[in-house]
Amino acid sequence: MSVLVLIANPAAPVLSNALVEAVQRQTHGEINWLAQGIACEIVAPRAGNPVEMAREILESQPVDAALVPAANRKKQLLVADMDSTMIEQECIDELADALNLKPQVAEITERAMRGELDFEAALDTRVALLKGLERKLVEEIRRERITLAPGGRALVQTMKAYGAYTSLVSGGFTLFAEHFAKRIGFDESVANVLVFDGNDTLTGTVEKPIVDKTVKRNRLMALTAEKHLSTAQTMAVGDGANDLDMLQAAGLGVAIHAKPIVAEQAAVRIDHGDLTALLYLQGYSDDEIVR
Repeated sequence: MSVLVLIANPAAPVLSNALVEAVQRQTHGEINWLAQGIACEIVAPRAGNPVEMAREILESQPVDAALVPAANRKKQLLVADMDSTMIEQECIDELADALNLKPQVAEITERAMRGELDFEAALDTRVALLKGLERKLVEEIRRERITLAPGGRALVQTMKAYGAYTSLVSGGFTLFAEHFAKRIGFDESVANVLVFDGNDTLTGTVEKPIVDKTVKRNRLMALTAEKHLSTAQTMAVGDGANDLDMLQAAGLGVAIHAKPIVAEQAAVRIDHGDLTALLYLQGYSDDEIVR
């Protein structure tokens, strides 16, 4: 049995009874509200392609539609990307801005996230441009320029409250990943290590091997085995090409505000909602969410 989930952004709770009923008339199934104005599920839709039907009815409304299996709905493992997923920025682009190199670096970042460049080569090129940046400036950028993505803390805290293990696995840097993993509440973080010289300035290199798409996927699989879980009990979320292997290996892979190549290939895409959308996909109702 499957469940069709309709999700709006909590900041724009436009999901109305009329919209839900219009979708239900075409897809059939039983309506169950998870959060008024924000999330509703239609249990056991009988239409052939309920997601496409729902998207046609929703048209220009900022509402996401996704079909998920009813079995193993609440996941026991979350593996998440960091940059542009759990936080709203790309950390390396913000570091480059301090050296007036943001346009050049951001272009490489964008192409790498679209899958147009080799990730390791692109990372080496960008990190080399950061040579000479002082640690205290890196920490200042982390403090002043990086913001948490809406709904992230609720996602992690709620899943942990219901027994899940949570891992932040980033192609970014430990100086950011460790800090934000603690702020959000992740159980662990994995990321790349920037190399500093004796004067506490960046050497323009990163420790090898780097955290790339293979490391992300492998961490998901290793945690699945360590926690004695089935693949169906796992969830991954990300936005870039570096996340695609991880998303496809998870029981439920969610592309959130993702690059086209990722949105097209992931099992579920969230274009409008925030990170609490991942809770509604799992069937959590508003009164179960830890805020």
